Amino acid sequence: MAAKKAKKSPAKKPAAKKPAAKKPAAKKAAAKKPAAKKPAAKKKSAAKRKPNAAFMKPLTPSAALAAVIGSSPQPRTEVTSKLWAYIKKNGLQDKVNRRNINADEKLRDVFGGKKTVSMFEMTKLVSKHLK
Repeated sequence: MAAKKAKKSPAKKPAAKKPAAKKPAAKKAAAKKPAAKKPAAKKKSAAKRKPNAAFMKPLTPSAALAAVIGSSPQPRTEVTSKLWAYIKKNGLQDKVNRRNINADEKLRDVFGGKKTVSMFEMTKLVSKHLK
């Protein structure tokens, strides 16, 4: 029996394993169990959301702010809309950093003398001019 041993080939490197062929997605999807159904979430009332009364309360603008948006009492939402309309009409939004507003003479009074203000800081500064 010793004579019948098989000869090994000289120093062959083992072949690199090939990645297993991927199975089609259809077979995998069919094997999955459907997810358990969750109980329905409680529905809120069908009525529309009511706006916060603080936003809708008409506020009187200061003289500096009135030069930009008008002197009639307006809610905060309307003040912000008119202010943005003024900024866009006069091209005061910074071309490079769109978050910044470059103030003209009228807005500089509202912004406390600052030449450039971020849009987030703008709302803080404008709120000081509303009573």
